[in-house]
Amino acid sequence: MLLVHTVTLSPEGRELSVLLPRSGRHLIGICGAPGSGKSHLADYLARTYGAVVVPMDGFHLADVELARRGILDRKGAPCSFDGWGYAALLARLDARPDHVVMAPAFERGLEQPLAGAIPVPPDTGLVVTEGNYLLLDEEPWPAVRRHLNTVWHVTTADRVRLPRLVARHVASGKSPEEARAWVDRVDQANAALVEAARQQADLVLDLTRWRG
Repeated sequence: MLLVHTVTLSPEGRELSVLLPRSGRHLIGICGAPGSGKSHLADYLARTYGAVVVPMDGFHLADVELARRGILDRKGAPCSFDGWGYAALLARLDARPDHVVMAPAFERGLEQPLAGAIPVPPDTGLVVTEGNYLLLDEEPWPAVRRHLNTVWHVTTADRVRLPRLVARHVASGKSPEEARAWVDRVDQANAALVEAARQQADLVLDLTRWRG
């Protein structure tokens, strides 16, 4: 098995400038376990390099639909996303139409997707999308991968990642005990699934030391 090249980001993240394309539209996917720093890296690319960020979380099924399917307690698992809708949006962005493409966001305060919240103008060069499951080998995820030029798999040491996850769940309304239980039961199971696919990435980025 070929090993994927790993880059350990410095605290300043200076390595990123040589990893990014210089011209034309480029769709970069950022995947990794829950709490690994995907959103932080995507936001940094937006602030520093002018990327437009289109998160996979915008394709979460609404809680009412998760409840209807009986999977509300598995929110965040692959089955809790509209993967085909996500792939269709990436196909539109990959085609680079001459009009604005609107993408959904995810509202952390509501813990719900928000339709039509992110405009992607036709002259956008760098589009970044981040989510856990970009490299899974069961449909619809290969359809997602087909429209990405590059996929980076990000990692962060568990001593950093797990407390970050617990804090995120507490901020969204769970008690510390509920947050730790959710991380153990749901997030860690999803993390194992994501890590199993890391060899399919174009590059592995270790964000443990990065301060971005």
